[in-house]
Amino acid sequence: MKVKKIVFVICGCICIGLGYIGILLPILPTVPFFLAALFFFANSSEHLHDWFLNTTMYKKHLESFVQKKAMKRSSKAMILTMVCIVMAIGFIMMKNLFVPRIILGIVWLAHVVYFVFGVKTLHEETIE
Repeated sequence: MKVKKIVFVICGCICIGLGYIGILLPILPTVPFFLAALFFFANSSEHLHDWFLNTTMYKKHLESFVQKKAMKRSSKAMILTMVCIVMAIGFIMMKNLFVPRIILGIVWLAHVVYFVFGVKTLHEETIE
């Protein structure tokens, strides 16, 4: 049981690091790494879990999504902008590849539909 906790702490720390890198690099997604870190810390250490819940990164990027399954309009716009930029680069780079372009287009459309229709939008007065 001790080995499992150590592995979860290590995985949580790696996810935190990748999440912070994802803030600077649009290619790496921030939110999934922070959600994974939350999972690993919750299953390994109560102290690390409580620490992570009190970080500004959690409060800024995840708290509203975890509690209310909703995001601020600015967060949704930022995520969609980054997704569209990364997907467009991939789409352009696959000039002569018809089937992969269709698959990428479907994934791209699924992202847009999910964030526009699947994730609720928090209004500024709702946040406070």
